[in-house]
Parts: sequence; structure tokens; C-alpha cells
Amino acid sequence: MAEFLFEIGLEEMPARMIAGAQAELQKRVVAMLRRENLLSMEDEERAVSFSTPRRLAVFVPGVFGKQSDSYAKVLGPAVKIAYKDGVPGPAADAFARKNGVAVSELKVESTPKGDYLVAETAHKGRGAVDVIAEEMPKELAGIYWAKNMVWRAGRPERFVRPVRWLLAMLGELVVPVNFGGFTAGKTTRGHRVLAGDAVVPLGFPDEYEQTLLNANVIADVEVRRQRIRKALDRVCRTIPDTRWREDHALVDKLTHLTEWPTVIAGGFEREYLTLPEEILVTVMRDHQSYFSVECTNGELAPHFLAVLNTETNAAGEAVIRHGNERVLRARFNDARFFWEFDQRVPLVERVNLLENVTFQKELGSYATKTDRVLAVAERIATMLASRGCVLDGAALVQAAKMAKTDLTTELVKEFTELQGQVGGMYARAQGFSAAVSDAIYDQYLPKSMEDSVPRTTEGAVLALGDKVDTIVGMFGLGLEPTGSKDPFALRRAANGIVKILAEGETALPLTLGDVVDAASASEAVRLKVEVFFAERLEFYLREVKGQAYDVVKAVLAAGANDVRDAVARAEAVSAVRGSQDFAAVSAAFKRMKNILAQAAEKGFATGAGVDDGLLSDLAEKALAERSADVAGQVKSLSERKDYREALDAVATLRAPVDAFFDAVMVMAPGPEVRANRLALLDRVLKDFSGIADFSEIVTAG
Repeated sequence: MAEFLFEIGLEEMPARMIAGAQAELQKRVVAMLRRENLLSMEDEERAVSFSTPRRLAVFVPGVFGKQSDSYAKVLGPAVKIAYKDGVPGPAADAFARKNGVAVSELKVESTPKGDYLVAETAHKGRGAVDVIAEEMPKELAGIYWAKNMVWRAGRPERFVRPVRWLLAMLGELVVPVNFGGFTAGKTTRGHRVLAGDAVVPLGFPDEYEQTLLNANVIADVEVRRQRIRKALDRVCRTIPDTRWREDHALVDKLTHLTEWPTVIAGGFEREYLTLPEEILVTVMRDHQSYFSVECTNGELAPHFLAVLNTETNAAGEAVIRHGNERVLRARFNDARFFWEFDQRVPLVERVNLLENVTFQKELGSYATKTDRVLAVAERIATMLASRGCVLDGAALVQAAKMAKTDLTTELVKEFTELQGQVGGMYARAQGFSAAVSDAIYDQYLPKSMEDSVPRTTEGAVLALGDKVDTIVGMFGLGLEPTGSKDPFALRRAANGIVKILAEGETALPLTLGDVVDAASASEAVRLKVEVFFAERLEFYLREVKGQAYDVVKAVLAAGANDVRDAVARAEAVSAVRGSQDFAAVSAAFKRMKNILAQAAEKGFATGAGVDDGLLSDLAEKALAERSADVAGQVKSLSERKDYREALDAVATLRAPVDAFFDAVMVMAPGPEVRANRLALLDRVLKDFSGIADFSEIVTAG
């Protein structure tokens, strides 16, 4: 066995695409080696991958030098079909050709069904170098990229960026992989600036990381990530009483943008701190990829940290710091100008300007959307008020009218990522109440499942109205998401609605159906949107709450309209599913469901109700009596949302259910008795399916 190393060198890749490509390349290489019988399961698990902006690499510690020889015995046609009077016919000839043997080499094997022809073939294993050289280009070509480039006219290869070198080694042997106009060798490249353009030779695959380290490249992503974090800590300690503001996304981005990261500190004038913090942080993070620095009390400090992809001396750092500060100062000046310029036209005077801003060509302008969102928000507010929820109706109306006005401001045109937040900050600066400004500020929350929900009830209602209006409008035009395509981010909007209803600090007494009703959707659109919301609730329960797929399926089968209730039911089912009694009852419920389905297929009638007079067996009488008692308990507990205790009560049915199936023949020959027993099973299922469809729970055995 030998170590295998493959590296593809490229022009700098987009940071957002690297992690996915790194994982996919490792998966493809490992799968290819396994498919070609060159890798054991143990060594498959030891494979590792590397990436930098200029390279993707995979290292597999143990690859067989050649494929093992294989032997195959293939059963063919019956002898009586293949031979006529002892002479091979067309069937025998075709079978022999298909398996690469002569007809005379075919053998006969006796089976319980008669005599059949058999072809025995032996395949000599190929060398790993030849196999990998042949298969590797196919794996490279199969990697998914959101966008590809063609860089050689008339050539078929496409890749995210032009290929610049290939390295492929099996032990000390070169594997001549051809791709993108290059043939693999045993050399790589170091840091573009610190190591220059000279090739870096490699003796053996296991020298890869250290060889690159000597050439100022940290190939391991996690090592690079930790180097950045430690450097941020170290440099920030040179600024008294401060800490860098945690930003996982920015750390991840810069990890994939650098090969040899170092950190320097810079500063800016305190006068810029008069601007809202959100603007300053956005300029530093989104426009310059700088980390913000804050004082120990959490307030923004007039400093920043920049991650470089190089290493230099004190004089070089001074030059770089000066350049970064100069660029940042210019961006801050732009932001300050836009902030002051926009204030000349108050938000209330910008409402009419929305008529000139198109939302969607068939759904009209943002002025039209504002009217729709206001109407939806007022309907939701009316529902909430009727259910005892307190909110500031006047503030909600004012916020809804001005929510989109910041689209007409210069600041949003320059910093589009601050849409909504700018409106909230302007409203606050122009003297509107916190209820108004906070609702406008939070209207787009949550933007992802990791994001927070609006802080206030008014903000939550405005966000719900905005999102559901977009969803219903697009579905009405037939623009719902298909497959992986979602150009209007409707899944994100629906995820946001689910998250608001599930996680708001103040529980909103609203269902998904209530939200759709407020948008006044047609019946056809409503049905589509309800299915769409159920899919998003399933996503939330599985991906965000971490519930098992069968628990989610069971819970949603019992109702997918009330989000908080579905979450509570799923948590209760997860808590008790490990119980032997509950598992046994779940298995019994599945059996009941199957019996009822089979009875329906055979046309057997199910009684309209359970006739106690037809219950003759002690076991069925006990089940009828005990299930009725437990059903009452479960109903009472469910009304109080005490689902855990309700499920504990359901689990007590194990003994009578087991006794019933041990002693009672449901499909009795007498039609009346059979129908009555089917009715009993039907009643038990219906009485206990309000929390979850227990038949969907996967049980051992």
C-alpha cells in the first residue's frame, strides 16, 4: 500500500465556494478509489482534504498498488434454449460474446429449475497508477460549481477558475493525471508573494503539509482559522481595554481568502463614532473585511483589525496600515455625507417616491406593496387584539407606511445590506417612537435560521405581513420555488414566518393558516401556500430543532398549522420515544393502521361506532374500557398543552393492546363482530392521533 496525494492548483477561487468544493473533491476521490477496489474501509475514514484560495487537495494514507484479480461466474440461458440438437444456437453465441469467452468455454450448471449455461471469467487487476490517471479527470469534471469558466478557446474543460498546475503522487510515483491542459507532476507552488513563482518539489505525499509550510502556505483550513483567531486576540491586546467583535462569518471568509494570514491594527478618528454603529460596522465588515473593535462595555472603539495574506516588517505594516486607514476614512466620509443628505427629506415625505420604485412588474411598485402589507398587518393586528394580545396599532400603521421608504435614500443605494435598518435609524433620528423605529428596523428579520426574530410585537406583525404578501403574490403568479431554484427567496421568507411564530419572546396566538388568511389568497393559492408552509415547518423541526425524521413526520401528520404547538408536540414525542412501553404502543398503532387499510382494500365494512353489546372477548372489552378512560385523560392534558404527561398516559395502553392482539382475531368470520372490532381499532387510532400519528414512529425490530 502507498499514500496517495492529489492537488489541483488554480487562480484564486471565490471564498464562498471553497469549503463545498473541498468536501466534494474528498468525497469523489474516496468513492472512486473504493469503486475501483483500491481502498479499504479503514483507510477511507483516514482520508483528509486541504484547501487554500489557490488549491484543493486530498490525501489518502493507504491505497493498494493494484486492483486484486477478480473471478466471476455468470448464469446464462437454459441449455434447452441455447442448444438445438447439441448445436449451440444464437442464444449461446450471444451469451458467450457478452462475457468475452468462446462458446466452447461455456459450462453447464444444474439448478432446481434445470440446466443452465455458465460463463466463468477472470479479470486481472490493473495498476493503481493507471486506474487513477484514467478516472481522476472525470471526478474533477464532475465537481459542482455555481459558476464555471472556459479559459482555453476551443477546449472542452470548464472549471471555477483556470487550472495552473496538477500534483498527483502514489508513494514516490507520479500519477499522470491530465486536466485543463496540464499533466500532473510531483511539484506544487508556495505563497504567490512570499515564495515567488518557483515550483516546490515534493518527495513523498506525507511531506505535503510541511513542504507547503516551508513555502509560506498553511494548507489545513482549521489550522489557518485558529491562526487568525489567535492573531486577532494577540493584536487586540495591544489596544488597552478592548476586544475584537466576534464575527464567525468573517473569520470563515478570511480563512478561505488567505494562505499565510497575519493581522494588523488600524484606527480612525473618534468623530466618525457619531454615525450609527450599524453603518460603521457594515463598512468595516462588508466593504473592507475588517473586524470591529469594541470597548469592554460593548461600545464601538475607533479601531479595526485587518487580516493580511502576507507577512512583512514594521515598515511594511505601517504602509499597509496607512493605506487601509485612508480607504476606510473615505468610506466613512461617504457614509456620513449620505446620512446627512438623506435627512433633508423626512421619511413621511418619501412615501410617494415609492411609486417610482418597482417591486415586481406584475405586482406593481413598492407603493402598491406598502398598501398591501399595511392591509395584511392590520388584519393580523385585528386577529391578535381579538385574542387578547396587546400592541400599538397606531405605531404599526405608521411603521408599515414608512417601512420601504429607505429604498429611496442614498445610504441604502450605497449600503444595500442595511435596507430596513436604515429606515429604522432614520425614523429614530426623526423623532418617531421606539415602537415605530424598531418595527421598521426589524422588518426583514429573521434573514436566516441563525438570525434573531423581531424584538417587538409590532415588528413581528410587520415582518409577517411583508413576507406573506411576497409569498402569496409570487405563488399567485406561478413563481413558486422549483427544485433548487428560488429566485425570489420565498423559502427564506417562509422560514422567517415559521421562526417568528415559533420563537418570538411574546407568543403570538397565530397559526400559519391565520397568516395566509390575512393575505387574502385565493383558494387555489392558499392550498399551495399551506403545503409550502408545511414543508418549511418540517425543515425547521428537522434542521433547526434537530428532531428525528420519523418524529417530525408523526407530529405533522397530526397537524402542521400551529407552529408552537407542533414544536411542543415534537419535543414531547422525542422525550418519550425511548420508552419501551411507548415503542410497543407505537408498533401496535402501526399494526392497527395496517389492519384497517387491508380491511378497506378487501371491502370489509367498519362499524359506525363501537357497539359494547358486540364485545364478547375479555381482552377487547378491556381495551375498549381502558382506551376510553385514557382518551379522556389525554384530551384534558392536551388542552393544557401538557403533551409529555399525555404521552405517558398513552404508553399505559401497552398491556391492554398487547392482550387484545394476543387473544382477539380482528378479522373474525362474522361480519358484525368484524366490523365492530375494526370500529374499535379505528376509535383507538383517532382518539390518540391528536398529538402525533404514532404509527409513523420507527421502532426497533
